[in-house]
Amino acid sequence: MESDVFAVSTGRRERVSDITGECARFAARASGGRDGLLHVFVPHATAGLALMELGARSDEDLLAVLAELLHGRSHVLPAFLAPFLVIPVLTGTMALGTWQAVALVDLNVDNPDRQVRMSFVG
Repeated sequence: MESDVFAVSTGRRERVSDITGECARFAARASGGRDGLLHVFVPHATAGLALMELGARSDEDLLAVLAELLHGRSHVLPAFLAPFLVIPVLTGTMALGTWQAVALVDLNVDNPDRQVRMSFVG
């Protein structure tokens, strides 16, 4: 298994960050063109991961729904958006759908610095 960590600065507001590029680069490098699984994990109690379409206001819609549902209780976010994803990798490329992106969802405005751990299993 190969593993790596990268940092994401989310700023001082609730935010959805597109981390697809970092994940794709790691999957390509770690897989060496082979098939396997990419595991993506955020070790934070107020952040989660989602596979979703980004842009076209979908990130704003997600934040609005979470605000209404959680009423500012960001510490329960991982009960709704898991802190991990598992993505198939085929010949070195993440097997995502046409509009799918890997999104880091961070509701904690007090901690702008996040880490994401990626692991590849061939």
